[in-house]
Amino acid sequence: MGSAAWFGAWRCGTSGRMTGQAIPLFIGHEIYRTSSYGSWHPLAIPRVSTVMDLSRALGWLPDDRFIRSPRATPAALAAWHHPDYIAAVRHAEETGQVTQEVRARYHLGTHANPVFPEMYRRPATAAGASILAGELLKTGGVVYSPAGGTHHGLPDRANGFCYFNDPVLAILSLRHHGARRVAYVDIDAHHADGVEHAFAHDTETLLISVHEERRWPFTGALEDRGAGQVWNLPVPRGLHDDDMALIRDRIILPLVADFRPDAVVLQCGADAVSEDPLSRLTLSNNAHWQIARSLASLSPRTLVLGGGGYNPWSVGRLWTGVWATLTGAEIPERLPPEAEAVLRGLVWPGRRAGRNPPEHWFTTLRDAPRNGAISDEVRTRVATLTERQAVWV
Repeated sequence: MGSAAWFGAWRCGTSGRMTGQAIPLFIGHEIYRTSSYGSWHPLAIPRVSTVMDLSRALGWLPDDRFIRSPRATPAALAAWHHPDYIAAVRHAEETGQVTQEVRARYHLGTHANPVFPEMYRRPATAAGASILAGELLKTGGVVYSPAGGTHHGLPDRANGFCYFNDPVLAILSLRHHGARRVAYVDIDAHHADGVEHAFAHDTETLLISVHEERRWPFTGALEDRGAGQVWNLPVPRGLHDDDMALIRDRIILPLVADFRPDAVVLQCGADAVSEDPLSRLTLSNNAHWQIARSLASLSPRTLVLGGGGYNPWSVGRLWTGVWATLTGAEIPERLPPEAEAVLRGLVWPGRRAGRNPPEHWFTTLRDAPRNGAISDEVRTRVATLTERQAVWV
C-alpha cells in the first residue's frame, strides 16, 4: 500500500517522536483504562493500564520512553482487513448494535466479540501502535506495546476477542519501513491462527507458535506448515518452566538465529501461566521474561506485544516484568509501597481467586520458578521439530 495510508495511521495523538530512537519505547493509551468488553467478558479486567501504572510507580516509565498510541485510520487497517468489515465495526460502535446478518457475516455482537462502546476505537488504537512501531524501528531499536498481540483477527471478521489483527499490521509496517525478513514468535496459550492465515505462504516471514494442544481455536497442529516457514508446537497441559526452557533453547532461538531476521516480533501472551483461567499450562512469568531477553539480541529491531491474559494480577505482573527485561531494570524482591498499592487496587469480580488473592500477587512481580521433569510429549515434539529444522537449514 502507499505510504500515505501508513502515515495516516498516526497523524493525530503522537508525541512527534520518530525513528532513530536509542532507548526502548513503550506505546500505551488511556483508552484501555476506561473501556471494557463488558462486565461478564474475560477482558473485563484492567491490563495495559496496570502495566503503565506499575511501571511508573517503579520509576521505569519516564516521559521520554512513553508514546501515546495513535488510532489507525480505516485506510491503514485496510492494508490487511477488508474495507466492508472495517466499516461494519465502525457502524456497530456508532449504533451500539448489529443486525443478524452482520453478526453472521462478520462475527460481531457474539459472546466472544461483543458490541461495546469502544469496539472500533480500542482495537484501532492497538493497531495504530503496531503500525507506528514499524516506523519507530526503521533504524533499529526496541518497542513494547502491551495492548497489541490480537493474533486471532481475520481479514473479514472478528475472531477470538480480536477485531483487528495488529501483529499482521505490525509485520506489514516493518516491511514497509525496510525490514525484509521478519521472525514472529508467539508464546500465547492459544494458536496464532490469524497471523498464520496472513503469512503461511510467505518465505520471508518465520512463524513460530507455541500453544496448548486441544485448546481453542483447535488449529496449529505439529504437522501444519504451509508453504512458508511455519513452525507450530502444540504442548500438553501442565507445561512448566523447564519444558519451556527446552523449547526455547532447542527450537525458538535456533530457528530465529538461523533465519537471520531484520526484525523480531514477540507475542507475549500472559495466559500460559498457572494462574490464568483460560489455559491449563503452568509456566511462571520467568519463562516469558527469559524468552523476551533472548530474542532481543537476535535482531536489530525488536517489537514485543501483549496478547492473552485473563487474571488481572498475573497479567499486570508479567507484562511489567517484560518491560523491565527490555529496559534492563532490576526487578526488586519486594515491591515498593506505590507499586504494591497498584496491585492491591485491582479487583476480579466473579472469580474465586479474586475474592482472596495470595499475598505475593500484591508484593512481588517475579513468580517462584515452576520446574519439573521434562515430559515425554515435549521431548518427542521438540525432537520432531529439531529433525525438521536440520532438513530446513
